Amino acid sequence: MTSTVAATPRAHRRGLLLIGTAIVLTGLNLRTAVTSIGPVLQEIQDGLGISSGLAGLVTTMPVLCFAAIGFAGPGLSARFRDSHVLSGALVTMAAGLVVRAVAPAFWLFLLGTVLAMVGGALGNVLLPSLVKRYFPGRTGLMVGAYSTAMAVGATVAAVTTAPIAAAVGAGGWRWALGAWAAFAVLAAVPWLFVRANPGASPGTHTAVRLHGLWHSRMALALMVFFGVQGLQAYIILGWSAQYLRDVGLTAGAAGLLLGLNQVIGIPLSALVPALTVRPRAQRPLLLGFMACYTVGWIGLWAAPRAAPWLWMIVLSVAMACFPMILTLIGLRARTPATTAALSTFVQSWGYLISAVGPVLVGVLLGATGSYVPMFVLVLAGVLVLTVTGWLMTRERYADDEVNRFDPDWSSTGHCEDVLESAGAEPPVSAHVTRRTIAR
Repeated sequence: MTSTVAATPRAHRRGLLLIGTAIVLTGLNLRTAVTSIGPVLQEIQDGLGISSGLAGLVTTMPVLCFAAIGFAGPGLSARFRDSHVLSGALVTMAAGLVVRAVAPAFWLFLLGTVLAMVGGALGNVLLPSLVKRYFPGRTGLMVGAYSTAMAVGATVAAVTTAPIAAAVGAGGWRWALGAWAAFAVLAAVPWLFVRANPGASPGTHTAVRLHGLWHSRMALALMVFFGVQGLQAYIILGWSAQYLRDVGLTAGAAGLLLGLNQVIGIPLSALVPALTVRPRAQRPLLLGFMACYTVGWIGLWAAPRAAPWLWMIVLSVAMACFPMILTLIGLRARTPATTAALSTFVQSWGYLISAVGPVLVGVLLGATGSYVPMFVLVLAGVLVLTVTGWLMTRERYADDEVNRFDPDWSSTGHCEDVLESAGAEPPVSAHVTRRTIAR
């Protein structure tokens, strides 16, 4: 075994600061490519000459990419350094944003969208395990930090996209979509300075098999909850601005309301993870979020012009169940490797569920000319969230449930994990021996 180089506390803190900065900057970019679409969806339709059904595909394509590309996360992490995976993903994201902005045809726009989602998809599944690995005692703080950054990025993109497009003039939606490439490149830079432990190798990163998680009720509850809350969120992000325009609001006003929806989520993204780590707070939080979903959707349906700002605020509070489940993913697994597996399982399969929502709204809107099916869909989703949320707030571990069926499922219980401490001079590693848990 390669000897471990002793680290000074100062070097260790510097390394953790670099990793924390890289995680937060990555979080800032995870949703900009998604929330920038809704405010200029009509302009995208006109510019590319597509139907409302294909517009629904535009809004759901990012979610499909999150699902499909996310499955590659553990394999890439097992073969390459996480810092290299994430820096490459963010550069690919920047390239995709540029391709999407200049695309003259719909198929090329979709290709750019696939590339743009690489950074978001891999960031989705890898960041929870990185938090578990490097900040095991500060899970709520770090999840709060990067989910807050995610909310900030989503908000800025939602609020500024329509004004940028209007300021540029004809074809301004292209500039408004492409501008976010610069931020993706910026986020890639810190990962390039994350140093590897000289003794680390691909063999030190163990990829836990995902299929065993189908035997865990906790993993299934987390997956369904994640998928349905994503369905709700992406309908809000993809269709609420267009809905508000169709009931009489201007494009600018609809974009501002979507931005308001995102702004309210910023402080909640910081607060909710800190509350979620307290077991007694989890179910009260859950019930509060479900009540907000119900009030927000019914209000937006029955009186969209009476108080649209109120309904969008209430829905924003409900959407804070997203940082809640991100925190629970880390709390419902025992090791960083299992957290990575659980994160991939929950998010990748969950995003497949989420993807149904926006495209189904587009198809039903084109077929019926009405938004009534959209509201029926999301209110039914609230019932599903209530049931699965109740199950996922039990204090259980997915590892334990799977091991009842397959005791050899995770080799991480018998191996020595190598945790890289970045940014230290010289590079540092901490060897943590994990003992097998008695059954």
